[in-house]
Amino acid sequence: MANDINAVVVGSVALDTVATPFEHHADVLGGSCSYACAAASFFTRCGMVGVVGDDFPDGYRALYDRFDIDATGLQTAAGKTFRWSGVYDGDMINRTTLVTELNVFEHFRPELPEAYRSAGYLLLGNIAPDLQLHVLDECRSPHFVMADTMDLWIKTQREKVLEVMQRVTMLMLNDMEARLLAERYHLRSCAEWLLERGPRYVVIKKGEHGALLFSKDELFIVPAYPVNKVVDPTGAGDAFAGGFVGALAETGGEDYTSAVRRALLYGSVTASRNVEAFGLDALEQCGRKELDRRLAELARMTDAGL
Repeated sequence: MANDINAVVVGSVALDTVATPFEHHADVLGGSCSYACAAASFFTRCGMVGVVGDDFPDGYRALYDRFDIDATGLQTAAGKTFRWSGVYDGDMINRTTLVTELNVFEHFRPELPEAYRSAGYLLLGNIAPDLQLHVLDECRSPHFVMADTMDLWIKTQREKVLEVMQRVTMLMLNDMEARLLAERYHLRSCAEWLLERGPRYVVIKKGEHGALLFSKDELFIVPAYPVNKVVDPTGAGDAFAGGFVGALAETGGEDYTSAVRRALLYGSVTASRNVEAFGLDALEQCGRKELDRRLAELARMTDAGL
């Protein structure tokens, strides 16, 4: 039922063509909304807000159903679904974008279904900041809002990005984006600058090296769960964000100090599972018990016994 939506994700839905040194897959289900919603679904009921074209495969809609994702907010427009194509280097970290076709996503304007507007937890993917502000205007005082961004918006709509920051609980971005936005190098200094501009928390992602959580009172290191083999890194950051928001929504409450740390660790292990297959295949084959097992392992790995 739509009225049990506890978390909402707003972002892109894409059909990706991904090449690694080992495999090549075309028209894989991707986009920030797909990965984040799938990750969040292990912990809470999640609604998605995005847009697809009339070429979007029915099989992918069925996949959303299997994750128990509410797709009431998924718009269908005449035309083609957003497409992205890229190739990864041998290190499976660096990649080259070959093709980006925005298609129906170019004119996407998110609209929240009525049942989504009272959800307690909101994840704003790295869509244009004016669209993020539009979504915030449609919400009814969510408990926790997390926003992502990207270098394009920082370079072209910096003031709008800063306006978004004033209205969110957490800003999540990678280390390059943090340096670009704060116009300084050392990440701790970047985080201090960002925190002064509104968010209660700042998370700076460092790829395979995990992430850093900053607030005015603490610095918490979020380790990456080590996997045996990376098959497809696409969507890892979105799975991290979705796993975080879902786990935080599951915990609830108003005292977020320990809940945010726990949720970030769940984000880390969810992202680690995501990279072990193309698209959403690894998450579809996963269960909550597997994520709980990895979380317990991660806790043991980081216990110095001091």
